[in-house]
Amino acid sequence: MTELTHPLATVNRDELIARAEADPLRPRFHFVSPAGWLNDPNGVSQWNGTYHLFYQYNPEGAFHHRIQWGHATSTDLVTWSDQPVALSPDGPDSADADGCWSGVLVDDGGTPTIVYSGRKGERELPCVAVGSPDLLTWTKSTANPVIAAPPADVDVTAYRDHCVWREGDRWRQLVGSGIRGRGGTAFLYESEDLRSWGYVGPLFIGDASQGDPDDPDWTGTMWECVDLFRSDGGVPGKATAGWGSGEPGDEDSHVLVFSAWDDGVTHHPLYWTGRYANDAFEPRALHRLDYGGRYFYAPQSFRDDSGRRIMFGWLQEGRDEAASVEAGWSGVMSLPRIVSRDSEGALSFAPVPEVADLRRDHISVAPAVIGAGTSVHGVISEVSGLQLDLELELDLDPGAVVRLGMLESRNADGTAVEQTVIELSRDDDEDGGDVGRGGVSRAQGALRLDRTLSSLDANVDTDPRGGPIPMPGGRVSLRVIVDRSAVEIFANGKPLTARAYPQLGGGGVSLNAVAGSARVRRFDAWTMGEIFGTGRALFP
Repeated sequence: MTELTHPLATVNRDELIARAEADPLRPRFHFVSPAGWLNDPNGVSQWNGTYHLFYQYNPEGAFHHRIQWGHATSTDLVTWSDQPVALSPDGPDSADADGCWSGVLVDDGGTPTIVYSGRKGERELPCVAVGSPDLLTWTKSTANPVIAAPPADVDVTAYRDHCVWREGDRWRQLVGSGIRGRGGTAFLYESEDLRSWGYVGPLFIGDASQGDPDDPDWTGTMWECVDLFRSDGGVPGKATAGWGSGEPGDEDSHVLVFSAWDDGVTHHPLYWTGRYANDAFEPRALHRLDYGGRYFYAPQSFRDDSGRRIMFGWLQEGRDEAASVEAGWSGVMSLPRIVSRDSEGALSFAPVPEVADLRRDHISVAPAVIGAGTSVHGVISEVSGLQLDLELELDLDPGAVVRLGMLESRNADGTAVEQTVIELSRDDDEDGGDVGRGGVSRAQGALRLDRTLSSLDANVDTDPRGGPIPMPGGRVSLRVIVDRSAVEIFANGKPLTARAYPQLGGGGVSLNAVAGSARVRRFDAWTMGEIFGTGRALFP
């Protein structure tokens, strides 16, 4: 058996897969690599009716090293089939000798073409590869790297990751970067053939001096994984029918997504709403993409054949590298999300409807009223599991605070030993809140994830996560998806993604109000099936 070569790789390939498959914390219906390391989604697309998910992959072990492009395909965005590795580093003189880093897939007149960052030493530069009609075999361009260096006379903090689209008769490309002493940016290029690129200029430059790196909306010194699209879901230079007006006069007609990075530290994904025109992006408002911060990182989106804009993100680990290496795996892909636009011009998110195909064993809880000191724990005692899909409709009175516990293990007296808690709170706004677009009253509330008791392992991250949510009339539509250590929450379209590592294996669920009162109009629960069996191969 071939042994793995990195100093951290102490087991052979069969053992690596066996460890990964045996870990009870490994998700069962989210996409994970066969074993080893997974990070950014790449080349997400639909080609001839088949969905393709490429991803940053290290099959040597659960650590970031000499990255390749893993590849999986699906007909339904739910069940995935492993395919051969698409891109691997070439010899020591190649542009990608030390890794094939993040990129995108585009349709070049019927030819599938990948634009990616090839790493050699400390440099990451744009490279190109073309695929066979089935996207299973890839040939790298002899012109790699297709851009020889970052823009001249600019002191960049880093330079990598790509967003590429067709605009008129030319290709356009953004490369994520940062200008030292100023902030993150995306450099704009154009080309006729995807090989010869002319530099246009910085699309927009952030200001890293504003705020603090600990702030959840700090824009960083470098922007990773930039993604530019129209608010109607289409490509930047072409209006499409969809959920935004897309008219030239709409100042919120474009969205610029990026992940804030600083000196090797991944922070959080953000997006600007604004307008892309005249080779520049004019920002209007900055938004948090996901309240989980780095737990939904490096997102990439695409428009599928039915016109939906679908986004994937990387769920980083909340346990240390040693624990991941011992477990044999690291990194989870989010469930695919549909991106839409809310009434205030910001983005709204929901899992694709196809996720419901994995539901099993439906339980419906009768409507109830809960107040401070009361609980419907007894009513929902039959709802439990490590793989759950929960849907709730709640009405919170002004000042109410509701807590939904999951992944619970309790003592005989009912005291929680481990639990991960979602907390919803409504402002004490007896007058009904302020007024949004169209004169509609919009009470405000907050979503918070309390992980204080989420794990008996003292070495995992248990910091809280949260942010504001619109709460018109106190109403909250809550969707909670739990897949062992992966948690995805959607509250009135605002997502919060996180990780939890319960050691006792409890799957209990509870619901109570700790302040004020609330009405539980609907509570539906399903256990979720699995998408992979055993015996996956590191190199399919």
